[in-house]
Amino acid sequence: MPYSTLYYIRHGETEWNASGRFQGWRDIPLNEKGRAQAVQAGEILRDLLARDGRDHAELPFVTSPLSRARETMELVRSALGATREGYALEERLRELGFGRWEGMTLDEMAADNPEIFEARNLDKWGVPAPDGESYAGLQERVQLWLGSLAQDAVVVAHGGTMRALMVARGVKDAASAAEQYIEQGVVYVFEGGRLAKYG
Repeated sequence: MPYSTLYYIRHGETEWNASGRFQGWRDIPLNEKGRAQAVQAGEILRDLLARDGRDHAELPFVTSPLSRARETMELVRSALGATREGYALEERLRELGFGRWEGMTLDEMAADNPEIFEARNLDKWGVPAPDGESYAGLQERVQLWLGSLAQDAVVVAHGGTMRALMVARGVKDAASAAEQYIEQGVVYVFEGGRLAKYG
């Protein structure tokens, strides 16, 4: 079965993003820059849909339930001229869980548990944070969600979710996806076995 085309947007910046703190499942809101990035992504998406001859009203809009993703989705929809509502929440698109390390910087993680920190640096895909989730586990739930998709969609979620999606769609291997920086204020398009970024 052919893959659906996905227009994927990472949520805009939060204060924790700006200060290098890992959010995971913590519900941290967008900051002012993040809201501007969400509007910018919506404008890029509007142009992409026009280029592709797509009507946004015919596409499902799906987002992670975390508020930074939901607010990004609502600003994206507003930029398209759509109502802020009209999207579905999908638990399987939630960010990678960082467990005890949520709210910490990399230096604080290393000080908290040097052994796990070093093991995770050697295998970011397979080793979870303390009381957290591995990328391999995240990939499993993203793969289940992908299997439930029946059509093309607009998706707003997280950097970690995007990395898992790259592996699930076969555009990156696990080692390279784990190191991939996922930008804010842009639109990624998964189409077939290809991935393109528009900014």
